[in-house]
Amino acid sequence: MTQTPMPVHILLVEDSEADIILTQEAFREAGILIDLNVARDGVEALEFLRDPTCPRPDVILLDINMPRMNGLELLRVLKHDPAFMTIPVIMLTTSRAEEDILRSYQAFAASYVVKPVEFGKFYDAIQALGRYMLTIVRLPPRAS
Repeated sequence: MTQTPMPVHILLVEDSEADIILTQEAFREAGILIDLNVARDGVEALEFLRDPTCPRPDVILLDINMPRMNGLELLRVLKHDPAFMTIPVIMLTTSRAEEDILRSYQAFAASYVVKPVEFGKFYDAIQALGRYMLTIVRLPPRAS
């Protein structure tokens, strides 16, 4: 009996509609089965994560430059909260600033991927993320 592959549950924290669409398309083109939820900023992401009716993400893709609460602020909150500190966070941003890269890793980001504007390069980055996400060990669902 063949099992249907389980989708990777992803929370994309991104305020750019174009980047959201590009990310969805890149996963589709890469053939990676995902369940994608989107939050437009850090505040909305925390609301999603704290809502018991929302699925717990296997991984969070996090932009840095967003309104209300930026990605670095959210990353620090997540990595200091026992409920979320074990969720891998991949910074997916246009920032190439050494300071942002250093601060992301100091705040325990799992990886830092610079979003290229060219679709081909972005597609390659998403494929690499897909290979990374396939290594995530899933815990069984919480007992009610």
